[in-house]
Amino acid sequence: MLFLIFLACLSLLTFGLYLQHVVGLEPCPMCIVQRYALVLVASFAGLAAWFKSRYWHVTGAVLVLLCSAFGAFVAARQSWLQWHPPEFLSCGRDFYGMIEAFPLQRVVPMIFRGSGDCAAIDWTFLGLSIANWSFVCFSLMILVTLLMLIRPKTMRA
Repeated sequence: MLFLIFLACLSLLTFGLYLQHVVGLEPCPMCIVQRYALVLVASFAGLAAWFKSRYWHVTGAVLVLLCSAFGAFVAARQSWLQWHPPEFLSCGRDFYGMIEAFPLQRVVPMIFRGSGDCAAIDWTFLGLSIANWSFVCFSLMILVTLLMLIRPKTMRA
C-alpha cells in the first residue's frame, strides 16, 4: 500500500508539472506548499515501502499520515478561498509585478514561492478545481494510511 501511495504522489506531481509547463497554469503559493507536502508523502511512503521491517512501515505510515493531513489542510483552505474569494489579491503577485517592485535578488526566491492567485480557478475536472482534487487525493491517502495502521495485515500488501 505504501508503494501505491508513492506511485500516486509521483503521478500527481507529474500532472502538476504538466499543467504548469505544458498547459501554462501558474501555481500559487498554496499550490507550491501542496507540492512540497506531496514530495514529503512520496519520500516517506517510498522509504517505508523500500524497507521490509514493521518499524519502518509504521514510522513511514505515521509520517505519511501527518504530511497528508497537512496537505489536506492547505488544500481545504485553498478550496475555501476559491468558494469565498477575498476582495483583493492576498496570496501572491504576478511575475512582472515582482520584477517591477523588487530588486532581482529578492525576485529569484519569490519565483519559487509561486505567483498565481490562490482564489482563482483556472482548471476544473468534473466540476472540481485543482485544490478540490488535491483535497480528495490527500484525504484518500489519509484513509488508506489509517486503514494500514488500524489493520496491520494490510501493511504487507
